Amino acid sequence: MTLTPLQTLGIILAVAAGTQLTRWLPFWLFPEKKRPPAVVTYLGKVLPPAMMGLLVVYCLRSVSWLSVPHGAPELIAIAAVAGLHLWKRNVLLSIAGGTVLYMVLVQAVFV
Repeated sequence: MTLTPLQTLGIILAVAAGTQLTRWLPFWLFPEKKRPPAVVTYLGKVLPPAMMGLLVVYCLRSVSWLSVPHGAPELIAIAAVAGLHLWKRNVLLSIAGGTVLYMVLVQAVFV
Protein backbone atom coordinates (compact mmCIF):
# COMPACT_ATOMS: atom_id res chain seq x y z
CA MET A 1 0.00 0.00 0.00
CA THR A 2 1.45 3.31 -1.08
CA LEU A 3 0.58 6.50 0.73
CA THR A 4 0.12 9.83 -0.94
CA PRO A 5 2.36 12.69 0.18
CA LEU A 6 -0.60 14.26 2.00
CA GLN A 7 -1.29 11.03 3.91
CA THR A 8 2.39 10.73 4.81
CA LEU A 9 2.45 14.31 6.07
CA GLY A 10 -0.71 13.66 8.09
CA ILE A 11 0.84 10.59 9.74
CA ILE A 12 4.06 12.46 10.54
CA LEU A 13 2.13 15.38 12.06
CA ALA A 14 -0.11 13.05 14.10
CA VAL A 15 2.87 11.13 15.48
CA ALA A 16 4.74 14.36 16.27
CA ALA A 17 1.68 15.81 18.02
CA GLY A 18 1.17 12.63 20.04
CA THR A 19 4.82 12.57 21.06
CA GLN A 20 4.80 16.19 22.14
CA LEU A 21 1.51 15.77 24.01
CA THR A 22 2.88 12.85 26.04
CA ARG A 23 5.99 14.86 26.90
CA TRP A 24 4.15 18.04 27.94
CA LEU A 25 1.08 16.53 29.60
CA PRO A 26 2.74 15.66 32.95
CA PHE A 27 4.01 19.24 33.30
CA TRP A 28 0.56 20.64 32.51
CA LEU A 29 -1.24 18.28 34.88
CA PHE A 30 1.26 18.57 37.74
CA PRO A 31 2.88 22.02 37.79
CA GLU A 32 6.06 22.42 39.82
CA LYS A 33 4.35 24.44 42.55
CA LYS A 34 1.43 22.03 42.91
CA ARG A 35 1.82 18.74 44.78
CA PRO A 36 0.81 15.66 42.73
CA PRO A 37 -2.06 13.50 44.00
CA ALA A 38 -1.19 10.74 46.46
CA VAL A 39 -2.05 8.02 43.93
CA VAL A 40 0.49 9.43 41.45
CA THR A 41 3.19 9.52 44.13
CA TYR A 42 2.30 5.95 45.15
CA LEU A 43 2.44 4.71 41.55
CA GLY A 44 5.79 6.45 41.11
CA LYS A 45 7.15 4.37 43.98
CA VAL A 46 5.67 0.96 43.17
CA LEU A 47 5.63 0.81 39.36
CA PRO A 48 9.39 0.81 38.61
CA PRO A 49 10.11 -2.36 40.66
CA ALA A 50 6.90 -3.95 39.38
CA MET A 51 7.91 -3.28 35.77
CA MET A 52 11.38 -4.72 36.36
CA GLY A 53 9.84 -7.85 37.84
CA LEU A 54 7.49 -8.10 34.87
CA LEU A 55 10.43 -7.80 32.46
CA VAL A 56 12.35 -10.55 34.28
CA VAL A 57 9.34 -12.87 34.11
CA TYR A 58 8.86 -12.00 30.42
CA CYS A 59 12.52 -12.74 29.65
CA LEU A 60 12.42 -16.08 31.47
CA ARG A 61 9.09 -17.23 30.03
CA SER A 62 10.61 -19.35 27.26
CA VAL A 63 13.49 -20.89 29.21
CA SER A 64 13.40 -24.68 29.15
CA TRP A 65 14.10 -25.50 32.79
CA LEU A 66 13.82 -29.27 32.28
CA SER A 67 16.39 -29.65 29.50
CA VAL A 68 20.09 -28.89 29.38
CA PRO A 69 21.41 -26.27 30.23
CA HIS A 70 18.42 -25.86 32.61
CA GLY A 71 18.42 -22.07 32.40
CA ALA A 72 22.01 -21.80 33.62
CA PRO A 73 23.03 -18.95 31.25
CA GLU A 74 19.99 -16.93 32.28
CA LEU A 75 20.50 -17.49 36.00
CA ILE A 76 24.23 -16.71 35.78
CA ALA A 77 23.53 -13.50 33.87
CA ILE A 78 20.81 -12.48 36.35
CA ALA A 79 23.21 -13.07 39.24
CA ALA A 80 25.87 -11.03 37.44
CA VAL A 81 23.46 -8.14 36.88
CA ALA A 82 22.40 -8.19 40.54
CA GLY A 83 26.00 -8.42 41.73
CA LEU A 84 27.21 -5.64 39.45
CA HIS A 85 24.37 -3.41 40.52
CA LEU A 86 24.92 -4.03 44.22
CA TRP A 87 28.64 -3.43 43.76
CA LYS A 88 28.72 -0.35 41.49
CA ARG A 89 25.13 1.02 41.61
CA ASN A 90 25.37 1.82 37.90
CA VAL A 91 22.34 0.77 35.86
CA LEU A 92 24.07 0.98 32.46
CA LEU A 93 27.04 -1.05 33.68
CA SER A 94 24.72 -3.67 35.16
CA ILE A 95 22.66 -4.01 31.98
CA ALA A 96 25.68 -4.01 29.64
CA GLY A 97 27.66 -6.43 31.80
CA GLY A 98 24.77 -8.87 32.10
CA THR A 99 24.02 -8.68 28.38
CA VAL A 100 27.64 -9.28 27.36
CA LEU A 101 27.99 -12.16 29.83
CA TYR A 102 24.75 -13.75 28.64
CA MET A 103 25.81 -13.50 24.99
CA VAL A 104 29.20 -15.07 25.76
CA LEU A 105 27.51 -17.86 27.72
CA VAL A 106 24.94 -18.78 25.06
CA GLN A 107 27.30 -18.42 22.09
CA ALA A 108 30.57 -19.80 23.46
CA VAL A 109 30.08 -21.71 26.71
CA PHE A 110 26.68 -23.45 26.56
CA VAL A 111 26.82 -24.36 22.86
